[in-house]
Amino acid sequence: MGTSLLDNRILIAAFLAWAVAQVGKTIYELIRQRKLIFNRLVSSGGMPSSHSALVTGLATAAGRVSGLSSAAFAIAVVLAAIVMYDAAGVRRAVSIQARILNQMIDEAFQGQPFAEKRLRELIGHTPVQVIVGGLLGILIGLLATF
Repeated sequence: MGTSLLDNRILIAAFLAWAVAQVGKTIYELIRQRKLIFNRLVSSGGMPSSHSALVTGLATAAGRVSGLSSAAFAIAVVLAAIVMYDAAGVRRAVSIQARILNQMIDEAFQGQPFAEKRLRELIGHTPVQVIVGGLLGILIGLLATF
């Protein structure tokens, strides 16, 4: 057994899945908008869900390394389910509400300066973004534990 944090294949799989998703999100936006948006490397929301990739990479690697009947796998699966539900549910609703509030403020203060900061609209994910992120995490989790 290694004593270095870098020897922890489960942790490496989780963060590698997150990093690949963030880079993928940046490339996806580059193709879609034809411009490089560097803050996509660290921001939330968008395609694919890096939160989903992180937790499914964690769960997959935990299952492969510790076994499907281990406590580590059970905890990681429950965590993944909560995070993915939250990304497509609660955080998605917050995104929609932020968009509507920003639109209402724009309409109410048309032509007049409004000093308040706009609400972030890209927070949550569509179910497809969550599924793609989850599948990416599973793939990375499998590859990182061979």
